[in-house]
Amino acid sequence: MKKLINGVENIVDEMLDGMTAAYPQYVKRLEGLNVLVRAGGNPGKVALVSGGGSGHEPSHGGFVGRGMLDGAVAGEVFTSPTPDQVYEAVKAVNGGKGVLLIIKNYTGDVMNFEMAEEMAADEGITVDHVIVADDVAVENSTWTTGRRGIAGTVLVHKIAGACAESGAELADVKRVAEKVIANVRSMGMAVNACTVPAAGKPSFELAHDEIEIGIGIHGEPGTHREKISTVNNIADKLLEKIFAEGIYAAGDEVAVLVNGMGGTPLMELLVANKHVKAVVESRGLKVARTIVGNYMTSLDMEGFSVTLLKLDDELKKYLAAPADTPAFVQF
Repeated sequence: MKKLINGVENIVDEMLDGMTAAYPQYVKRLEGLNVLVRAGGNPGKVALVSGGGSGHEPSHGGFVGRGMLDGAVAGEVFTSPTPDQVYEAVKAVNGGKGVLLIIKNYTGDVMNFEMAEEMAADEGITVDHVIVADDVAVENSTWTTGRRGIAGTVLVHKIAGACAESGAELADVKRVAEKVIANVRSMGMAVNACTVPAAGKPSFELAHDEIEIGIGIHGEPGTHREKISTVNNIADKLLEKIFAEGIYAAGDEVAVLVNGMGGTPLMELLVANKHVKAVVESRGLKVARTIVGNYMTSLDMEGFSVTLLKLDDELKKYLAAPADTPAFVQF
């Protein structure tokens, strides 16, 4: 295993310190905790907190800032953060208008974030949550009951964050977040698996001419393995499952996210996006916004996921709203 690290036991700690060193204008770290919060504090609005295991960078700390998250909690690599860490994040970002937790649908995340919500409620803090489950690849997995939360979570961060930034109340921010969740679908694939530093070997093995379809973001293998083909053919298979959901129809406006899994060159993501856009438009949909890059990764996994979000006027407004974070800037 070749990794640019100092020690397996220090990766998350040093990563968080490295982020605060790079972006002090955006984030600060709570002392002794794996929690990043806005450097300037809560500007008197509903606060948003998300997080999960590390290894998905720039998620989630990269989205702390104006127009997105107020706090991000980092567990160890591919491990849910503890309830205590989430609880401390909630206390730190609470500005009196309530806190919304954005949780990806993994058993450990759901359990620990909901426990933290109860702890905060006992302290008189108003907290609510939403659960993102956008992955169409599997209904249940080793890590989940129900569908997994993957790259579509980033669009929940963006749109719910813009709603909160506008001064909306907690119930309205939750409603908007749930509207995104109801209308977003994703599916991913891998050319090569990731290597978790503590394991020291790839999470699954692929032959030189094989790819994995339907992977998760924690190094999980997918639904099936097949021979590698053109990126157009691969994108077709991902989109076929997404369109099979039946929630997209001719005339709809959509946002497209072509998300890199961490080890895929931007060149290849852009080639994939060219075909994704053509296929989406061939079905009579209008692409109102395209986002391409690494947003919800799986360490050094080579591959990509496609996300479609059906938009209405409200979601389109919040998606286009300003945001200023280390990993997402839009003016």
